[in-house]
Amino acid sequence: MILHELAGGREDHPVYRAMEAENGSRQYDFLRSIVSASIGIGRPFFSQQILKALNYHAIACLHYDAGVYRPCGVTVGEHRPPDHYRVPALMDDFVNEVNRVWDVTDAVALATYVLWRLNNIHPFINGNGRTARAACYFVLCLRAGGWLPGDPILPELIRRHRDAYCQALQFAHVTHATTGNPDLRPLHAIVVQLVEEQLRSAGPAQPPPPPIALPAP
Repeated sequence: MILHELAGGREDHPVYRAMEAENGSRQYDFLRSIVSASIGIGRPFFSQQILKALNYHAIACLHYDAGVYRPCGVTVGEHRPPDHYRVPALMDDFVNEVNRVWDVTDAVALATYVLWRLNNIHPFINGNGRTARAACYFVLCLRAGGWLPGDPILPELIRRHRDAYCQALQFAHVTHATTGNPDLRPLHAIVVQLVEEQLRSAGPAQPPPPPIALPAP
């Protein structure tokens, strides 16, 4: 069953929307479980298998090729992601780069980079934003040593600030295309602000959050 097809391609169809929301809840449950498992096994690292699983949970039964790299070219607003045949090699390089700098890069800066680069490559046919936000949070939690306190969590807070988030992503895409280096400062500022918002929501009665390096304002 592929709801996108059965609903005539309408992502605003109420049945599609309901399944999308339920998939989102299942994705968050899975995200929490792999954070716990990664820390429990003592091997906190980034992998393509995790990214594919996060995408699968986001779009299962909504679109074809859930958890599989896209088989065609796509355009996302003003952004033209790389051709589909380049995706596997780009994802190899991306994951290796993240793991290489895992212990030497500021946690929020690394999570911001993951958030942007996944959106930039746009490796899946659908659900790339949901996958990128979950992957960003996965990185933060692993670097912090556990699931961060507070609710709503960062992926949901980013979704609620969609306009500013999309503008910051597009700015990074443009600077990457013109200079070879993305300017992630606007996106980084959003992530910093929303991580702080989540942590504040935990309230004084909660245990102190795990140590996480936030840059000076």
